[in-house]
Amino acid sequence: MQAAHYRDERLPRYTSYPTAPHFTSGVDAACYGDWLKALPAGTATSLYLHVPFCRSMCWYCGCHTTVALRDGPIVDYLAVLRREIALVGGQITAPLDVRHIHFGGGTPTIIEPAEFIALVGLLRQHFAIHPQAEIAVEIDPRRLAPEMTAALAEAGVNRASLGVQSFDPEVQKAINRIQSVEQTEAVVDGLREAGINAVNFDLIYGLPKQTVQSCLDTVEQCLDMRPDRFSIFGYAHVPEFKKHQRRIATADLPDGNARHEQAEAMAQRLIEAGYVRIGLDHFATPEDAMVGALKQGRLHRNFQGYTTDPCEALIGFGASAIGRLPQGFIQNEVVIGRYAERVTDGALPTAKGYRLTAEDRLRAELIERVMCDLVVDIDTICAQHPVDPRILAPSLRKLDQLAQEGVINFDGSRVLLPENARLFVRKVASVFDAHIEQSERQYSRAV
Repeated sequence: MQAAHYRDERLPRYTSYPTAPHFTSGVDAACYGDWLKALPAGTATSLYLHVPFCRSMCWYCGCHTTVALRDGPIVDYLAVLRREIALVGGQITAPLDVRHIHFGGGTPTIIEPAEFIALVGLLRQHFAIHPQAEIAVEIDPRRLAPEMTAALAEAGVNRASLGVQSFDPEVQKAINRIQSVEQTEAVVDGLREAGINAVNFDLIYGLPKQTVQSCLDTVEQCLDMRPDRFSIFGYAHVPEFKKHQRRIATADLPDGNARHEQAEAMAQRLIEAGYVRIGLDHFATPEDAMVGALKQGRLHRNFQGYTTDPCEALIGFGASAIGRLPQGFIQNEVVIGRYAERVTDGALPTAKGYRLTAEDRLRAELIERVMCDLVVDIDTICAQHPVDPRILAPSLRKLDQLAQEGVINFDGSRVLLPENARLFVRKVASVFDAHIEQSERQYSRAV
């Protein structure tokens, strides 16, 4: 394969299409309100709640979050979040069928236990939540008290996603995140004892001072806790957008070849341990629902990564939260103060969005299927969309080039990534992206 030069290329993660840099102010609060009102009864829906606070800043972090050493700003934010939930609920004219709820951050478990229970209760007041809905929360194991574990269980949380990143002490020092194996294990045990048995671990490769051996050591320590799923992400070093990343010395970062070796070493160890490799960066036990979705061609991709969630609508709450309705995407105000000001004034805090066209829907499906399945038949997908397939002519030329370089197998319609090219899937997906060359945003490395 002649694709090594693609490892350092900056590309989107394709958790949406078009990606967030292409959202514009042309989609505003009035537009969002109309879209919400148009949702028919019984629409399969997901809810996402963003809690943009942490007690300390991890220097690798690429999320919209801020450090809160006191509880005051968090309490104030929750009051606004509750108000936004009521505002959105007031726009919806028919009961929706909520199948998934995800609390992201930041650190969602920074909320006081009673406040978290009340917040989920408020969601139940405003939305029809399915009895078997998945309710997931992201957790910082360094700061999860037993009282909060009990509150999560009482609120109906049934999936926990734990940030681990790396157990190497040198790496932890370089990223300002000190977290012991014992601390993490105690949290996992506590969650399972409380009845929260579905556990995900997030790991990262490409961190400062990280080596193949330290990556493997971390995986080995995680395997002792046997989580249901792993997500293994490549560190995105974008200090021009995330100023705290300037504390990480570029000289301490592994290059593209080293990143590739780290990712593949971790993947192979997980496969040896019985996990099934899913898409670009997920792994799950054979009995996991995500594996079933992969085998049946029902795997999807959203802002949390790979998912079994097929919901037609995603409603986002909180500063910077992104939603997706049948008509397009919506993003809330990113700055907490501006978000709070809008909601306090009784307005939906929409900052920008994107109205999907027929062409966007075609390209989005091609990208999602490549990202999820590593294979897509272009002619089959085109036949399902009212779009002239000739618009894909530039994409076909790029696919021919990738085939000549040995990255893919391509017969003019069917695209297939061989196993040794899996980590280049974002490069393959990008050939269908009509906006990629218009963006000046610094994306993360392809590998």
